[in-house]
Amino acid sequence: MKAKWCSAVFLLLLLCAGGQLEAQQTNSDRAIFDREMAKAEIGDAKSQCAIAESYAFGMLGVTQNYAEAIRWYRKTADQGWAEAQCNLGTMYSHGQGVPQNDEEAVKWFRKAAEQANPQAQSNLGAAYADGQGVPQNDNEAVKWFRKAAEQGNPDGQSNLGFMYIHGRGVPQNDAEAVNWYRKAVEQGHAVGQFNLGAAYENGRGVTQDYAEMVKWYRKAAEQGFAEAQFRLGLSYDNGRGVTQNYAEMVKWYRKAAEQGLASAQYNLGSCYYNGQGVTQNDIEAYIWFSLSAAQGLKQASQSRDLSASRLSHVEIAEGQRRAAAFVPHTEITNQQGSSLR
Repeated sequence: MKAKWCSAVFLLLLLCAGGQLEAQQTNSDRAIFDREMAKAEIGDAKSQCAIAESYAFGMLGVTQNYAEAIRWYRKTADQGWAEAQCNLGTMYSHGQGVPQNDEEAVKWFRKAAEQANPQAQSNLGAAYADGQGVPQNDNEAVKWFRKAAEQGNPDGQSNLGFMYIHGRGVPQNDAEAVNWYRKAVEQGHAVGQFNLGAAYENGRGVTQDYAEMVKWYRKAAEQGFAEAQFRLGLSYDNGRGVTQNYAEMVKWYRKAAEQGLASAQYNLGSCYYNGQGVTQNDIEAYIWFSLSAAQGLKQASQSRDLSASRLSHVEIAEGQRRAAAFVPHTEITNQQGSSLR
């Protein structure tokens, strides 16, 4: 999110960081895993789910293995275990261990949601809100978000607040939106914290207050939420709610840029281009402008070309090589489902 409010964006966050996680297995881990495996192999649904989660998250000393996670989630999901159904849907949503398939994800979210699993209800609501795997339907989205929210699910609470602030599927109501955001932030929900910060920034449902804005952006940023990191960087850039501080500005732009946020990459490139908060460096400017431009930010393409005019052919080639090698990383760890901001 660049500024103010934007159209719905959905974060179906990964079950865990990508790649294979190597694990060190203690004697205690092995004993627990072996005990659960013995029960899983004779059909115990709860133990099958525990084995699946061990493989999905790389827990109990086993190496992360999405294919094995899928195999065990499917066994317990077929027995009607709601948690497994929800997680199986999440893996289909991300294509983890299976080909990505929104319709199959929705199928499993619905099975779990109909058993009152709150995370599945929120995920199903997000599918309806975004039209992923089902026809877009705000009324259905609100229905499922409310079910999740009323059970205390922070994703559902934040999502329901989002629907109220935008008047999607419900009458527009800023105060009601803030009410649901506050319920989510009481549980430390990063997207809720970001949304509440945006409410304070824009005076939506609360009195405009830049100090409160920064407070909530910081909480979300410290949890690794990239858009909050970017907004906190802007606050230090503009001196809104905090004392202007270019070193802090660069720090937060960098955190968001390294997660792949195009707007943060552009602003970080500008810092390097102008030598603001960092030592002026045309190659670094070129790299960050290039990464932002690759995501379609129009002004980044112009700035990339302008920075290239300061470089030799050898330096441009080096910048292109480093930009091509860039791999974004995800910091946020406390959200497990779908959240709107």
